[in-house]
Amino acid sequence: MAIEALPDAALSAPTKRRTLDEGPALLIVNSKCRMGHEAFPATRAALESRGIPLAACHRLSKQSRMDKLLREALEQGVRRILIGGGDGTLNAAIPLLLGRDVTLGVLPLGTGNDFARSLGIAPSLEEACDIIAAGYTARVDVGLANGRPFLNAASLGLASAIARRLTPRLKRRAGKLAYPVAAVAELWEHQPFHVRMKTDRGELERDVLQLVVGNGRYHGAGIVVTPDATLDDRCLDAYTISAPSSESGREGTGLGHMQDLSTLARVALSLRRGEHVSHPAVDAVRSAQLYVEAEPPQDINADGEIIGHTPVRFEIAPAALRVYAPAPTQH
Repeated sequence: MAIEALPDAALSAPTKRRTLDEGPALLIVNSKCRMGHEAFPATRAALESRGIPLAACHRLSKQSRMDKLLREALEQGVRRILIGGGDGTLNAAIPLLLGRDVTLGVLPLGTGNDFARSLGIAPSLEEACDIIAAGYTARVDVGLANGRPFLNAASLGLASAIARRLTPRLKRRAGKLAYPVAAVAELWEHQPFHVRMKTDRGELERDVLQLVVGNGRYHGAGIVVTPDATLDDRCLDAYTISAPSSESGREGTGLGHMQDLSTLARVALSLRRGEHVSHPAVDAVRSAQLYVEAEPPQDINADGEIIGHTPVRFEIAPAALRVYAPAPTQH
């Protein structure tokens, strides 16, 4: 991603704090995310101790309330928006921030925190506040699914089904184990579907168990979309996992289901290392835009939230969002 050093006389000394004079910031913390309720006082204290003035601080649980607060702050000229929560919380805020002269500060308090991971922000409140105080920013792309923005990835199939099982209660009770718990529960019921995908380089048609379309590098709490995916490459990176039961003619049978489970298990072992793209059941695609049809129609999961169903057109809004990011590595 393109790192922008904010104006300061001491830019040659990255260990020093330098904060762009953008005025006071708005702090919003989602109390329904995994650590939101308990972390609110600590977040406010950590920001204030680093000299970051706060115009207002809010702990809330309803998206409609967040929309109202964001609109009011933007109308008042607030240019720093600091949001504590998970990927779903960030996803809900993005539509109001695109195309504006504002900087988003990410405080990773959720379950997956994949956008923070793609930015290189550790899941630590103190480190996230240090990054905001340091004052480096990056311009990143934003994905669009039928015009709806997403930061990390949109998916059809298994990941969407798992997202439906990831209730707020499960996230609070299981924490980081919520994803594997939901995945195990879904695997025994999941069925393949037929997908037709139009890309910049032609068409791809498969019977698949999952399709993932990534804007960033990670989805699903640390799963790699593809090894080359970045937040600023102006491309979408996608992968499919084919269903071997369809090829063998055993689709819908007990033996066919076991074949699919076996394939998913083998692919899953390599997902976090990004080695899945070399598996024979996986097809990886890079394209500026994708048009996807599915039979039967599939729900679309974007950043952990169900936002609609197929057919769907995926596109990129290049460099559409400015965010605080870790300082460039000094050599």
